[in-house]
Amino acid sequence: MNEDKPAGPQTGCAHGHTELYPKGCARVTKLIADRLEGVKPSASGKASQRARELLAAGIDVISLATGEPDFDTPEHVIEAAIAAMRAGDTRYTSVGGTPALLRAVRTKFQRDNAIDYAPNEVMCAPGTKNLIFLALMATLNEGDEVIVPAPHWVSYTDMTRLVGGNPVVVPCSHNNGYKLDGASLEAAITPRTRWLMLNTPSNPTGAVYTPEDLLEIAEVLRRHPQVMLMSDEIYEHILFDGVKFHSFAAVAPDLKERTLTLSGVSKGYAMTGWRVGFAGGTAPLIAAMKEVLSQSSGSLCSISQAASVAALEGPQDYLAERSASFQARRDRLIPLLDAIPGLRCHRPQGAFYLFVECGGLFGLRTPAGTVLEKDADVAAFFLDEARVVVVAGAAYGLSPHVRLSIATSMEKLEEAAARMAAAVAKLSPAMAA
Repeated sequence: MNEDKPAGPQTGCAHGHTELYPKGCARVTKLIADRLEGVKPSASGKASQRARELLAAGIDVISLATGEPDFDTPEHVIEAAIAAMRAGDTRYTSVGGTPALLRAVRTKFQRDNAIDYAPNEVMCAPGTKNLIFLALMATLNEGDEVIVPAPHWVSYTDMTRLVGGNPVVVPCSHNNGYKLDGASLEAAITPRTRWLMLNTPSNPTGAVYTPEDLLEIAEVLRRHPQVMLMSDEIYEHILFDGVKFHSFAAVAPDLKERTLTLSGVSKGYAMTGWRVGFAGGTAPLIAAMKEVLSQSSGSLCSISQAASVAALEGPQDYLAERSASFQARRDRLIPLLDAIPGLRCHRPQGAFYLFVECGGLFGLRTPAGTVLEKDADVAAFFLDEARVVVVAGAAYGLSPHVRLSIATSMEKLEEAAARMAAAVAKLSPAMAA
């Protein structure tokens, strides 16, 4: 009797395997390209999807994993999208953005960042994440290196691997605010280094680089002309405690031609689903990125572009109001979490996350009998026992931590903290073997 299972939709494996690379199954390993062996799904995306699945199943969970604002897209932006549809702006556009959007992006860079870009030095794509991938694809050869300060956004390293590069992760100390210093950067650079990733304000720590921080990095880069800098500034409008934002290309204008400045409408303007990011950089790099875009996704959504013009050219005062709301949530949640034995919060200066040290819980036993040994165990414990979804810090390159999003209501944040405190109270010391 043939006991082989029918081919599954996930892998095409006749043996019923659901892994991408099950051992001993040549059929599956030939199906999937080797380049995917070192690439993992986004940890934050996976956690958010798990929360959606539990909610759909009727399970009461609070998700603190989602990296998007809980505010609605501004009404004037929605109206601009509706007007564009009614006007027939529903066709393909030029690769890299409509003339109207590119003008709005150039004006935005001048107004908010004090950077002047020529028309051929800016472009737009379906999200800032896509722009990072385009830049890496356009510039990296096999084995080229990308320096990624940790903690880092989950996708920097995997996107680098996906295009054949090698991520060089540089741990950054809590004592330095989780920011990269000049000495650590200098030590990480080799002849194969092509890019330095810099994210300010940072996901997951909320660290904001000061002009002095940026000048220290610039001084190192001046000694290594083969290294370019990718400045991911997607959280630039979400700042706390009166902290000011500074773009690297404005602080070190002599390195502007080696800098790719990235931002978008997703975070500050609460337009994550519209999928519009924009970049400013040297004309040859922008042209190369457009070539990759033209042969992959092509032009971005015409309706989203019209909406983004309205966002960039319309009122900007609500950005500060929303930052104030995030700051109030931060200030409420930090003392609640710090009061939980075994947890310690870093105080972010921007973005909408808390990066929480959880090593104080290691070695404790859960009611289910599991001993907590790594931050993934802690994240699983909070999901199982507290029904609170967080993301393990290992995904961001630095353990032992968990990342919590504060982009949800004050009531849910307070309830999540209460659930986590009740769960931790159920932990007990593990008995020695």
